[in-house]
Amino acid sequence: MAWHVKLACLGLCALYLSPVLLLGGVAVQAQEAAVAPPSAVSKPVTDADFIAAADEVLGQMSQITGLQLVTPLKKSLRSREEIRAYVIKQMNEDKNAAERYADERSAEAFGLLPKGFDLDSFMVNVLTEQVEGLYDPQTREFYIADWSPPADQRMVMAHELTHALEDQHFQIEAWAKAARPNEDAELARDSVLEGSAMAAMIDYLMLGTGRSLKDVPDFDPGVLIGDLGSTPTLQKAPPFLKDALMFPYLGGLTFSAAVMKNTGWSALPGLFEKPPVSTQQILHPALYQSGRTPRKVTLPPLEKMLGDNWSKLDENIMGEFGWKEVLKQFLDNDRAKSLAAAWDGDRYMVFEQKRTKKLLLVTRLYLDSEELAARFFGQYSEALEKKHSERTNLLRRPNFFSFDTPDGGVFLDCLGDECVTLEGATRNVFDGFTKALNWPLAPPPRERPGAAPAKTAAISAPAAPLVAGIFSPAAQTAP
Repeated sequence: MAWHVKLACLGLCALYLSPVLLLGGVAVQAQEAAVAPPSAVSKPVTDADFIAAADEVLGQMSQITGLQLVTPLKKSLRSREEIRAYVIKQMNEDKNAAERYADERSAEAFGLLPKGFDLDSFMVNVLTEQVEGLYDPQTREFYIADWSPPADQRMVMAHELTHALEDQHFQIEAWAKAARPNEDAELARDSVLEGSAMAAMIDYLMLGTGRSLKDVPDFDPGVLIGDLGSTPTLQKAPPFLKDALMFPYLGGLTFSAAVMKNTGWSALPGLFEKPPVSTQQILHPALYQSGRTPRKVTLPPLEKMLGDNWSKLDENIMGEFGWKEVLKQFLDNDRAKSLAAAWDGDRYMVFEQKRTKKLLLVTRLYLDSEELAARFFGQYSEALEKKHSERTNLLRRPNFFSFDTPDGGVFLDCLGDECVTLEGATRNVFDGFTKALNWPLAPPPRERPGAAPAKTAAISAPAAPLVAGIFSPAAQTAP
């Protein structure tokens, strides 16, 4: 799902939300009384003043990060209209209209966005509303908003000029996109970029104290979140989008602080030489440091089973962060976080019926153990029931759960340490899918009461146990 959107990417691969939004007025002071920001200067009123201020901050960021300026940096003030035009241009260059449509529908299929949500308009509005400065790696130019308050400009400079220095040493745009097509890995790399820039900005705020971020034990990045009430578009956003926009900053900051805890900024080049491969490594830095990587997951092609009436919109990887967000939509945050932490690899596909625009979602997920797969089965079956309010013909067996909805059948099946789901298809398609995986056939649906019994041998068989519901024969028809 180029969700993230593609969890990080939907327009954010080269754009950066204003740190002011996340800092909430230098909220780091609330945690560490000794922290005091550098004295703010008057707001630059001319290009010459702005360039002088940017050059001063650039020198300080070079000193903090240990990254020397290789070539002179272009800098300019931009109006709100110019920032908005840049946001739209960047979104169009990063993904075409069909790819952005696939993002929206994929997020909708997972239950992360409401049906019909206009993701394009939201992203343009929230970025125009919040971007107070950015570094463009294509033109290698630093922009700052001409409406930015004086005290905020230097914080914005500290963050964005860290990106500029990193780009001169590590070519950040090519480095981030090198993870494609794995969108979970790309989000992990985005988190390195944003997290390290956040860490550098905090060190900038602590200049003159003799301390840095690594001297603040158990730093909680949550204190950096400001009042979302001051950001109308983000305040009204679906919870998933708020989390997806903030994750590279806050999750990335926690990760960067953990990796640089002992050695400081000398550890930064190593993050670019050996980047994290998943959001799981961002969420659990010890897994990055130990070198643990997720399993590679494949899915069999479904195009022939579905027929010409369906088109594939998307195929990719959710990762631990993505699954945590899905689970949070239907379970409480603690359960979602704990269950997602058992993630050990996944893959999904999203199809759309050409005429009706109905969606079909298929996922395959590995867990850390059979016990955790059984736990996932129990809790995700609950989540699926909450996701689909109109349900009939429930069938619940050990490790298998299914029901009908107006948009098609919903199936959850677990075998060993892996689970698969299929939403929006028929039982025939599900059976074909599991057969392609070389899985045993799922338990058959019960016959409806009063239906003519199938002809069998004269030997009577013991009665089947009661189940929660009966799967409709209508679900046996071809898609």
